[in-house]
Amino acid sequence: MNNIVGSIRGTLKTGTRKIPLIYKVHKKAAGLAPGTLIHTGEKKIDKPVISLIEYDQDTLYEKELSTIEETFSCRDSSITSWININGLHDIGLLEKIGTHFSIHPLVLEDIVNTYQRPKSEDYDSQIFCVLKVFNLDEKIKEIHSEQVSFILGENYIISFQEKKNTYFEPVRERLRKGKGRIRKAGSGYLLYALIDALVDSYFDILEKLGDNIELLESELIENPQPENREEIYKMRRELLLLRKSVWPIREMLSGLQKGESDLLHESTEVYFRDVHDHAIQIIDTIETYRDMTSGMLDIYLSSLSNRMNEVMKVLTIIATIFIPLTFIAGVYGMNFVNFPELQWKWIYPWGFWGIILALGGLLFLFFKRKKWI
Repeated sequence: MNNIVGSIRGTLKTGTRKIPLIYKVHKKAAGLAPGTLIHTGEKKIDKPVISLIEYDQDTLYEKELSTIEETFSCRDSSITSWININGLHDIGLLEKIGTHFSIHPLVLEDIVNTYQRPKSEDYDSQIFCVLKVFNLDEKIKEIHSEQVSFILGENYIISFQEKKNTYFEPVRERLRKGKGRIRKAGSGYLLYALIDALVDSYFDILEKLGDNIELLESELIENPQPENREEIYKMRRELLLLRKSVWPIREMLSGLQKGESDLLHESTEVYFRDVHDHAIQIIDTIETYRDMTSGMLDIYLSSLSNRMNEVMKVLTIIATIFIPLTFIAGVYGMNFVNFPELQWKWIYPWGFWGIILALGGLLFLFFKRKKWI
């Protein structure tokens, strides 16, 4: 099947310039049956990596697996299992795990379609969640996104990532140490812990963006440059991308918090409420940064206008001083014979230049007294 896929970091040509795009454009071939698995997105890892953590209050088993069949026993296990799959391009692997764990075909389709809007769906025996996670490239000051999906079952969680990363490492450390509720509260609490880790990563991105905004704002006030305008527009687009991804997370968490699924115990709802509060805080921060970047564009234009006014003021003062001097020079440069003062001996050094210097000096002092210079 042919796919037309636009990358999140494509370019739009306008004349000789290339403007980076922040939106993904995807068009799937028409007429495909619902649940058809076609990976849409970048292949970010050569071979899928499967890891498994099984645990209860007293024990923990952790291993990297070579085949997906090694996870099949987790479906009916009495202890909690966390299956993590890095890499979404192996359709055969996903079909196997979907068949064994009775995952709805539409869920599998959403997993391999990496342009999904964050959401959660209740399928009675399973809950499906999908989120976006971001990292900031400090060198080019550009945000890259990744889709993360979760399937929550009775005693298991299956997580799908586009590539290997460290977002879940704090959760793994908590499982290894066995402190707190995480080894006691089951798969619902593990889902909360994983989503909380992803939401917390937004704070790191916003902190870096906040530092960049402060530096750019200082530069705009002190020494605005033409390239600052493109930086402002680029930053506004990045914030728009973040906002577009965080708003649905708030709705998703609200649904999990108020849901009636037996897979989420009442004791876990308070923790989802805490993550929901974090999402609202992130949204407020994003809105604040958007207002700041809008104000930065005004600062940029005002700074350019002030600089231009300063230049025009200097040029106007110079022109004003030289206008009467030019008039005097023009009068005595005319080709007439009867200029009586031209016969005076000291008319040029003391008369002409004396008047020129005195008039120029008086105009300068006048402007100085008016505080125009």
